[in-house]
Amino acid sequence: MPAWRPADQPGGILPTWELAVTPTVVISTALATRDFQDVHHDRDAAVRRGGRDIFLNILATTGLVQRYVTDWAGPEARVRGVAVRLGTPCYANDTLTFTGRAAPDARGERVVTVSGRTARGEHVAATVRVSS
Repeated sequence: MPAWRPADQPGGILPTWELAVTPTVVISTALATRDFQDVHHDRDAAVRRGGRDIFLNILATTGLVQRYVTDWAGPEARVRGVAVRLGTPCYANDTLTFTGRAAPDARGERVVTVSGRTARGEHVAATVRVSS
């Protein structure tokens, strides 16, 4: 059965996605990835260690990048590779804004460059390879 799939945007630009990173998002994604490091669920511990608040872990960030790309690419898309580079922390109560641009490669896949930013700067820069 055919499924709805978003049309390619001019220049391969993906729609923007804004995520309110609540304390619940930070804690639940840490627990879902079996990360029990206290800086992801204990505000006092995070502050003692130099943070402003609890913050997203790398696995949560990688999952959010993949969700952003696969929500755009549709249910038939297959993630073939992900490379991430972390920047500024994404703390509880931040808004994480994802933007992206897709381009075809020589193998017939799409290479999507993704940026996830908070008010303090770029939290994640990623490259995701997807095929349909």
